[in-house]
Formats: sequence, structure tokens, C-alpha cells
Amino acid sequence: MEGSRLRGGIDLGGTKIEAIVVDDDQQARGQAREPTPTQGGPQDVAEHMAQALEAAAKAAGVKPADLQGVGVGSPGDVDEQRGIVAQARNLPGWDGSFELAKALSEKLGTQVFVGNDVQVATEAEFAFGAGKPYDSVLGVFWGTGVGGGLILDGKPWLGRGGAGEIGHMVVKIDGAPCPCGRRGCMEAYAGRAAMEARARREADKGTKTDLFKLMKHHDKTRLTSSVWAHALEDDDDLAKELIERAVEALGAGVASAVNLLDVEAVIIGGGLGVRFGQPMAERIATAMHPHLFDDDRPPAVRVAALGDLGGAIGAALLVTTRAGQPA
Repeated sequence: MEGSRLRGGIDLGGTKIEAIVVDDDQQARGQAREPTPTQGGPQDVAEHMAQALEAAAKAAGVKPADLQGVGVGSPGDVDEQRGIVAQARNLPGWDGSFELAKALSEKLGTQVFVGNDVQVATEAEFAFGAGKPYDSVLGVFWGTGVGGGLILDGKPWLGRGGAGEIGHMVVKIDGAPCPCGRRGCMEAYAGRAAMEARARREADKGTKTDLFKLMKHHDKTRLTSSVWAHALEDDDDLAKELIERAVEALGAGVASAVNLLDVEAVIIGGGLGVRFGQPMAERIATAMHPHLFDDDRPPAVRVAALGDLGGAIGAALLVTTRAGQPA
């Protein structure tokens, strides 16, 4: 297949960078993964992103410059028109703004489009996955943080560039400190990074838990979704307590968003959401119910169907859906 018929997609997460090259049928022709840097700044992150895409293109038998384009799903406040990402606080040294599209385009030799990571993953689920049967969808991606994406009346809703930040809906006034610097956000209770920070504080105080033993046993440097899953399987009391705390926060925050938007379906994705699957989605739906205004007609709550590659597939979709916009 000609390289010009192939598109690249990069899903930039707080833990990993997933890159793929897809064809017109959204089939991955090549893929690669890099750990997200924990030190440095935006330039360092961009370098790792370029390396991941180059490896995916090599696996597909093409060069990055031969691709139709590359889409990126990034956390933070994304200015799609200018390809600028700001306030991506889950990434090292990214408190200000950075011209990510320009930096990657110079490294890869092809046009680059940038969108919010959860928004593009939600668009992929709407087009090809769990959101296909619906006209209005709220994507809730539960991982390092908690991100949101919106499809309203069949169209992406971007607001002024910062729409969908459901993780920063306040679920408790003057509540727990959030990685964003504010207090009481849903992410402060449900984000994997915040949950790990709470687990460390509890362990330091002497609370018994095997979370960190499991982390070392599985050769991880963070409490990844797989570590949390193993801890729940082992009936770890602290893990159960923190997951239940997260589910309660998700229930309140997601229900509040549904009360505002009245969407038909909520798609639960992200590392934790996909790992725990439909049983956890049903727990979240149960936690939502007491907070729903129209509790006789709750939205469908489904797990993202595209799995780990959903974000990268959605990123690649940007090359066609955002064509004609300056990068």
C-alpha cells in the first residue's frame, strides 16, 4: 500500500506513548510504544513521540514523511488551529504552552494535527466502537487522570479548546488536593496518580497493603492499572478502599455531567476503565444513579470497545476530520 494512503496516530499519555500507522479501514499496519518521560520538558516528550512514530512507520514499511499526515491526542488545553498544547500537567515540565504540531512536523517531515487525547478517543469510539449506536456520547477516560470527550448531535463539541475536562469537575468543596493545583476535583479521588499518592501516604503511616510489593514484583515503577487489578484480585483492603472512593467520585461527577448534557451514553475508557471492564462500568453506573436528576432514564454506560489503541486510532482520524485546518 502506498504510504500516502496511510496515516499516523500518536496517543500521548501520562504513562506511555502509543504510536500506530493505520490504513483506510483503521487497521494498524505498524505500532510502537515508548514510556512517557518522567523528567525534562515538552521538547523531551516530543522527541520520544517522534521516536515512537518512526518505529511504527518502520514496522509498516514506510517512512514518516510518506504518510498522509500524523494526528496526536494530547492531554492538556489544546489549540487545534495552532497545534499548541498548554497546561498538560500530567507531563514533565509542561506548565506553559508548547507548539507540539510544529515540533513534530519538523521531526517527522509530514503535517501534524493535534487534538485533546480523550476527545479524539471519544470520536474513535463514536465512529468505530462502543459509541456507534448513539447520537450523543460522553467519553470518560479513567487512567493517570480522568479526561472527558463529547459528541453532541453527532458532532464533536470542543468548546473553546478546553471542553470535556470532566476530571476537574468539583465533587467536594475544599476537598482533596488535585494534581491540577485545585481542590476537590473528581481526579483528586479517581485519577491513578492521585490514588497512588494517597496509597503512598497511607503506607507511610503504617497501613497494611501489598500494592507496592505487587508493583515491584511485576517490575513496574508506578501503580499501573494491572497492579491495581492484581491487588483487587488479592483482596487488598487499601486497594479496595481507594477504588471504592474513586467509584463514588466518578459516580457523582459523571452524573452531574449527564444532568447538564442529557447524553444517551457514557463510554468508560482509559487504562483503569478498560482493565476493569464492564463489571466496573456497572459499578460506576450504580454510583451515578442517586445523583441523576432523570433517574428513570439513565444513560447507557459502556466500556470503550477499541481498547488500548482507541486513542491512537482517534488521533489518526484527525488527519481526515481536521483536514484543511492549519497545523
